[in-house]
Amino acid sequence: MTTPGPLALVGGDELHPGNEQQDRALVEAAGDGPAFVLATAAGRQRPELAVRHAVDWFASLGLGVEELPATKRSHATSHEVAERARGGRFFYLVGGDPGLVPKTLAGSPVWDAIVAAWRGGAALAGSSAGAMAMGEWTLVRDRMPGDDRRRYAAALGVVPGVAVLPHFETFGHRWVDSARAAAPRDDVVLVGVDERSAAVWQDGAWRAFGPGAVTVMSPGSREDRAESGAAINGLPNPG
Repeated sequence: MTTPGPLALVGGDELHPGNEQQDRALVEAAGDGPAFVLATAAGRQRPELAVRHAVDWFASLGLGVEELPATKRSHATSHEVAERARGGRFFYLVGGDPGLVPKTLAGSPVWDAIVAAWRGGAALAGSSAGAMAMGEWTLVRDRMPGDDRRRYAAALGVVPGVAVLPHFETFGHRWVDSARAAAPRDDVVLVGVDERSAAVWQDGAWRAFGPGAVTVMSPGSREDRAESGAAINGLPNPG
């Protein structure tokens, strides 16, 4: 039976020094297979710059990556792009707009191919908005830009029952109250991930990577904080 590859929920400020621990684990899992960066979340923010940055960053870690086109729904429904994705061994979703990733990828042939490749052993990671999309819900602005109030929108559901709060030590912690108040169910698990840090699922368990921490906020206001290298408690396994 094939074992899924590693899954990383990165807290943002990706592709910069400080991310080496989790990114090297992903690179190792990729082996010599095709490796892709998806700039879906950056689709309105010069995605070509995000791709160029990813290419340079992962080259410094010994991995050649290329863009998997995924900034438009027409890309996500392309059977040609899906065929490329099926052979991939590494997928990294960069940050940007939390609402764009599920809107673009959910239910598409390309996303189905990526999930199948991950279940077949490929590495899968998302940072900031990319990490948020991996949960059952993503948190989008309730109203105006800069508003700390967040509302839930359906995400890609790789990790069931979860909403990810990236940039947790800088500004993501300000979303906690509204996320709790607006929770669509009473069993929602909030996962705060510090910048340049990650919750990494590998070999059947979650561990914290990077210089920061991962904070799991379970129903009933219970909090578990995991520092680098520690097991993460209360975070559901990927589905």
